[in-house]
Amino acid sequence: MSDIVVTLPDGSELELEEGSTVQDAAYAIGPGLGEDTVAGVVDGELVDKADELYDGARLVIVTDQSDEYRRVLRHSAAHVFAQALQRLHPEAKLAIGPPTDDGFYYDVTGVDLDEGDFADIESEMQAIVDADYDIERVERSREEAFELYEDNPYKQDVLNTEAADDDTLSFYVQDDWQDLCKGPHVASTGEIGAFKLLNISSAYWRGDEDKEQLTRVYGTAFERESELEEFLQMREEAKERDHRKIGQELDLFSIAEVTGPGLPLYHPNGKRVLNALSNYAEELNLESGYDPVETPHLFRTELWKRSGHYENYVDDMFLLDVNDEEYGLKPMNCPGHATIFAQKNWSYRDLPVRYFEDGKVYRKEQRGELSGLSRTWAFTIDDGHLFCRPDQIEDEINTIIDSILTVFETFDLDARVALATRPEKSVGSDEIWEQAESQLKAVLDSQGMDYDIEAGDGAFYGPKIDFAFEDALGRNWDGPTVQLDFTMPERFELSYTGEDNEEHRPVMIHRALYGSYERFFMMLTEHFNGKFPFWLAPEQIRILPISDDQIGYAKQIKNRYLGEFRVDIEDRSWTLGRKIREAQEDRVPYMLVVGGDEEEAGTISVRDRKERERQGVSVETFREHLRTEESEKRAEPDFLA
Repeated sequence: MSDIVVTLPDGSELELEEGSTVQDAAYAIGPGLGEDTVAGVVDGELVDKADELYDGARLVIVTDQSDEYRRVLRHSAAHVFAQALQRLHPEAKLAIGPPTDDGFYYDVTGVDLDEGDFADIESEMQAIVDADYDIERVERSREEAFELYEDNPYKQDVLNTEAADDDTLSFYVQDDWQDLCKGPHVASTGEIGAFKLLNISSAYWRGDEDKEQLTRVYGTAFERESELEEFLQMREEAKERDHRKIGQELDLFSIAEVTGPGLPLYHPNGKRVLNALSNYAEELNLESGYDPVETPHLFRTELWKRSGHYENYVDDMFLLDVNDEEYGLKPMNCPGHATIFAQKNWSYRDLPVRYFEDGKVYRKEQRGELSGLSRTWAFTIDDGHLFCRPDQIEDEINTIIDSILTVFETFDLDARVALATRPEKSVGSDEIWEQAESQLKAVLDSQGMDYDIEAGDGAFYGPKIDFAFEDALGRNWDGPTVQLDFTMPERFELSYTGEDNEEHRPVMIHRALYGSYERFFMMLTEHFNGKFPFWLAPEQIRILPISDDQIGYAKQIKNRYLGEFRVDIEDRSWTLGRKIREAQEDRVPYMLVVGGDEEEAGTISVRDRKERERQGVSVETFREHLRTEESEKRAEPDFLA
C-alpha cells in the first residue's frame, strides 16, 4: 500500500498509509491525542475523525480543547433538538440543521411551532442529554437512504444534489433516532453541558423565494452552564446595541416601505457619520498614492459578460432592457476601473496605477436575508483597485495591509485574518490560481500574521485576504479585503510596455479599507453603542442655554468659535435638567452649559456624556482641544479626563 503525506499546523509533514483516517493520524502523532480526537479540519473543512485523508492535505486535529470543538458540540445539539421535536411531533419533517457561529438552527415543516413550545421541547432535549446516548456514525446505501426518506422531499433533495455522487451515505444515530449528515459530532449526547432554544423565524428552502417556506428554529449550546449564562447576557446586551434600534433613537437611517427592501435612506445624522468615514478613507487613500475616479451605476451587460460577473452573478444582478439592449446595475466596481485603465497606454515606469472610489453597487439578495444595514440591496464599497507589475505585488499588498491595520487601530478594533482560496465557481487556470494563492500566503507569512484558511471562499476571479472586525461584544463582522487578480487583466486585455519594449499584463489588486460602508456603519454603531467618537459623532456639541436670555450668547459661541464642528443649540423652553438628560440620551459627546455667569465671564461650562463637568472654561482652550481630539481621532471624548 502506498503512502500519503499530510501537513500539520506547525508545517511538519506526517507520512501515513493510504486510507488512513483523521484519528489514525492523531494516533500516529501520539496515543493520547488519538484518544482525545473529536474531529479534524482538513484543508479548512471540519470533518469526522473517521474521514479518510488524502495526499497533500493540511490537517488540524480537533479535541475538546480546540476552538472548533464548540461547533461540533452545537451540531450535535441541533440533532438533539430534532430528535426531541420528532418525539413530541412525529409528523414533523426535517430539512437541514447546521451549526452556526452563535449556536445552531434546524429548518422544519409539517408542524405548527411558536416560542411557547420551547419549554416542552427543551424538557425533552434535557431528557436526551441526561440519557447520554452514544452518537454513532453509520454508512447506508443510497437505496436505504431513499427508503428512509420516502416521505421527506428535503432530504431527498439533499440526496439528489450534495450527495448525488455518493454510493454510500453517512448517518448519525442516537438511541432510536437518526439523521442524514456528514458530521462531525461529539461522542455522546451527554457531552452537551448547556443549551437554549432562542427564537423562531421563517426561511425558504435553499434560500429560494420560489421554494417552500419552512420554520427555522434557532438555538445554542455550550460545554458549561456558566458559558450559556454569559452568552445570554451578551445577547441581551446585543439587543440593546442593535443598530436598527439605535438608528431610530439617533435618527440615523430608515428603510421605508416605498423604497423597497434593502434600500436604506440615510437621514442627516447618518449622512454626517458616513461623510466622516468617507473623508477618513480618502485621507488614507491619498496618502497611499490612490487617485479618485467615478464610474456609473449602470453598464451594458457586455461589460459584465467580459468581466465574468454575468456568468457568476447574473442571478444576483438587477437587469433591465433599454432600447432592446440589456443593461445591469453594477454588482461590483472593478470592471469600471479596469475600463478606465484600458483607456491609456502605460509604461512599466508608470506602474503601479491606483484608483479609488466610494462606489455604490447593487446585489439582489433574497428578501429573507435582508437585515437592517448588515445586508442590503444597495451598498457602497470604499473600493480601490491598483494595477502593478508582478515584481511590485509584495510591496503593494504590504502597504495595503498597513492601511487596513491603521483603520483597526483607529477604531480600537481587533482583527481576525483569513486567506480565502479558490471557490467552486471561478474563472482562470489552475496555474494562475496556485500562483496567486502562494503569493498572498507569502505576504501573510512575511508579515508574521496569524491567519486561517477559508477554503473555497475566494472571489470568482482570485483569492483574497479577508479581515474581520471584532466588536466590543466579541462578535466578528466581515470587513476589508485584499484580492489578487490575474484573470481580469486577461479578460480586458490590459497591458503595459515593459523595459524590453514588449507588451505585458499587469496584475490587478482589489482592496477595501472598510468593506461596505453600510456594514461598517452598522458594526460601529453597535460597537460604540451609538456613542461615536467625537470626530465621528453626527452631533459633536450641544449648547444648552440655561434660559432664553443666553440664546444669543450660545449662537455667538457656535458661530465665532465652533463653526468648524457639528454644533446644535437646544433652544426649547425646557429646564436645564431636561436639556442635559436629552443630550445624554442622544449620546452627544460634549454639552456646553451657558448661563448668566458664563456670559458675563465669557466662558463656558463643559459636560461630557460620562457626566463629568468643568466650569469656567475658556472657549479658545476648549476649541484647541477639540481640534486635537478630532485630528488624532481619539476613541473617547477626553477634555474632562
